Amino acid sequence: MLRNPNGLARALMILLAANIAFDIPLGVILLRDLSTDYQYGDGPDALAMAGADLATYVLSILVFLATVVVFIVWFHLVRRNAEVFAPDAHERSVGWAIGGWFVPIACFWIPRGTAADIWRASRRDPSAADGPGELRILNLWWGFWVASRLALWGSDRLSSGADTLDDALTATWWALAGVVLDIAAAVFAILFVRRLTSMQDAKANGMIPAA
Repeated sequence: MLRNPNGLARALMILLAANIAFDIPLGVILLRDLSTDYQYGDGPDALAMAGADLATYVLSILVFLATVVVFIVWFHLVRRNAEVFAPDAHERSVGWAIGGWFVPIACFWIPRGTAADIWRASRRDPSAADGPGELRILNLWWGFWVASRLALWGSDRLSSGADTLDDALTATWWALAGVVLDIAAAVFAILFVRRLTSMQDAKANGMIPAA
């Protein structure tokens, strides 16, 4: 049975935009931390700034977790729809739309393959060859997302083993790179969610999705 993904898609795009909105001040905080002579100092203004930084970190984590939940629910829903559109066009079963995200290491390629299968099943002719640049949005989203995860992972590793100020600064630079890459990934994720949802909505209504 087909399910309408539009409501979830709208909520997901709002959450992805919220991630971008929080990544920007996080980037500003990291840039400020790269100033070796910066300190919060004393007094109520310094305490207020430290509290604002902490609130930004906490809220960004909460928004990220909410985005993860909504994204996986949406992803599973469009995968189920794709099963109706083209049941023989998928390399993995519907359950992998959820499980693929939680397999260590393999999570860097299984969901991308599932997303490509969903895309192909949702277009006018699921059996047709991919057109030139057809999967560009998917590939850009996925490439930036993987790069951001690796950069943030590298920052955590460097930070946990930092013994000198230079080590700490290197970890901060990696964290800043991860935030910038995450912004790019969120932009292309919004485009991917919007386009794929539109394709499924059009196909469900018997229309041909626009090029």
